Amino acid sequence: MPLTRISLRAGKPAEYRQALSAGIQRSLVDTFNVPRDDVFMLITEHTSDNMIYDRQYMNIERGDDFVAIQLTVSNTRTVEQKKALYRRIVDELGQSPGVRPEDVFINLVEVEKENWSFGNGLCQYGTRSAE
Repeated sequence: MPLTRISLRAGKPAEYRQALSAGIQRSLVDTFNVPRDDVFMLITEHTSDNMIYDRQYMNIERGDDFVAIQLTVSNTRTVEQKKALYRRIVDELGQSPGVRPEDVFINLVEVEKENWSFGNGLCQYGTRSAE
């Protein structure tokens, strides 16, 4: 059920963007127990003047390949699962498409389960029987 938003600098090829989404999805499946077919991702590319971030905040040296990942998820995961997810995403994206760990920024937004509608105007997780 995650909704994933990926923001990066414009100009990367489609294969690069596909590798980002695939690595994030594998990480969600392996650490957050997300079903493989539960994929809802939005990729937004920005010009350099619309990609504003501190290149040294918290003593982390960020470069032009900075990627911001925002994951909206149900608030059902432990701190240990969150830490595992962050680490796994960095490892996956390091392997392919080759993003440096310093350039991966992750923001997790947690919502109640009833805040999702997957279509048809229904609150699929609004009842106990849907869980």
